[in-house]
Amino acid sequence: MQDSTPDSYRVTADELRQFIERYERLEMEKKDIADQQKEVMAEAKGRGYDTKVMRKIVALRKRDDNDIAEEEAVLEMYKEALGM
Repeated sequence: MQDSTPDSYRVTADELRQFIERYERLEMEKKDIADQQKEVMAEAKGRGYDTKVMRKIVALRKRDDNDIAEEEAVLEMYKEALGM
């Protein structure tokens, strides 16, 4: 019995399978990393650190200094306008 599937289709299917398997492996790695991040925060919390503030610091460290300064200036202006 001869396979009627063209060779180009088989190659494409193999390639597709490889892409999907690579993606699935990356998804597993991403979950492992997220679990490790949770462990770090749990350990920090256990040592008395405020993890909510730590997460804000992590987010700030990702941002541009000028962007942060501009946001803080606008925040101060709004607070003054509200008498805070």
